[in-house]
Amino acid sequence: MATLFDAHAPRPLADRLRPHTLEEVVGQDHLIGPDGPLGRMVRAGKLTSIILWGPPGCGKTTIARLLADRTDLHFEPLSAVFSGVADLRKVFEAARARRQTGRGTLLFVDEIHRFNRSQQDGFLPYVEDGTVVLVGATTENPSFELNAALLSRCRVLVLNRLDEPALETLLARVEADLGKPLPLTPDARAALKAIADGDGRYLLGMAEDVVNFGPAEALDAAGLASVVQRRAPVYDKDREGHYNLISALHKSLRGSDTDAALYWMARMLDGGEDPAFLLRRLTRFAVEDVGLADPGAVTQAIAAWETYDRLGSPEGELAIAQLVIYLGTAPKSNAGYVAYKAARKAAKGTGSLMPPKHILNAPTRMMKDLGYGKGYAYDHDAPEAFSGQNYFPEEMARQRFYDPPERGFERELRKRIDWWDRLRARRQAADDRDDEGGGAGGAS
Repeated sequence: MATLFDAHAPRPLADRLRPHTLEEVVGQDHLIGPDGPLGRMVRAGKLTSIILWGPPGCGKTTIARLLADRTDLHFEPLSAVFSGVADLRKVFEAARARRQTGRGTLLFVDEIHRFNRSQQDGFLPYVEDGTVVLVGATTENPSFELNAALLSRCRVLVLNRLDEPALETLLARVEADLGKPLPLTPDARAALKAIADGDGRYLLGMAEDVVNFGPAEALDAAGLASVVQRRAPVYDKDREGHYNLISALHKSLRGSDTDAALYWMARMLDGGEDPAFLLRRLTRFAVEDVGLADPGAVTQAIAAWETYDRLGSPEGELAIAQLVIYLGTAPKSNAGYVAYKAARKAAKGTGSLMPPKHILNAPTRMMKDLGYGKGYAYDHDAPEAFSGQNYFPEEMARQRFYDPPERGFERELRKRIDWWDRLRARRQAADDRDDEGGGAGGAS
């Protein structure tokens, strides 16, 4: 029986089925096909430094190794998790010596985003002078994790998560290697691909578990769950996935697609997202994107937040779902948000203009002598409790910041604003007539 340290132990299935040519790589035809960037590089026999950005198990390491084979470069693999400056220095020295013999080096750095900024800077001179062709692999957004100087010297290529046809191709290769079908019902086969979540390496590992530890008869979906370990969704709440999914949730709500919003909410919660982060963003959505089209939205948001705080998980997550449904189905308006930004812009642009003197308090005699408070009309004493006086600075023309749309509760607010506008115009006209009459009487 083979042991962990047995040199003759069978190779893992994923290693046995590793592609031997670029043409055997699945799911990345947009890169390795004849018209893809890597396909063109291989055809020209000239490889430039690249960053391969993609999810786990999509073929980054395999592609790097095959690129070295096709371009006759020495393949030098490193992992940023286990390597440091001393390891890099040895690699660069060996690459320089190898170059003098006429052979280049492809330096493959897995998890390159784990190198710090100064370590990344250390690549620059060796990439620039051609000592190495750098192929970095990362699951994180390079624009966030890699130095701009390094990015400017490399081409970023985005790899896809493996889709259903690509995963099916891998399962067919497994069966060809075994010489028999996998013992899975159609539903279990579909479940296996769903659990893999686009990760080819994980799919092959589960298929090997099915062969080694499954019963002789075909497994159904329930039986499959007892053999393979379902992993947590690929979601790092401190990195780009966190921002991608909250953006998807926010935009689904803005587009009034309640079902899609519920899906993204569930994805984030299943990935371990902090419910307080979700509730904060949903409350922000209530005031930014629903606003006064439905003033009850922010009330619902605060109530959901308080409900979650009292119930906790998992019961309190129903309150988050209820809030998502309310916000998704609510009428949408960003008129308040637009008004706020416009008012801020005007405030910054007009500097330190004083309010008109008639609305200033005059607690001292000097202030009264300067005209503070003179001519102020107490609105409650005016007809309709509205004086129509100007409250903008005297040096500033009146502006309209808030322009509510004709939907939701804001339809009523537009009626109110129009009413005040008509009253203001009548009061101003009346004041103008009084000023003309007063002027004539004073002259007689």
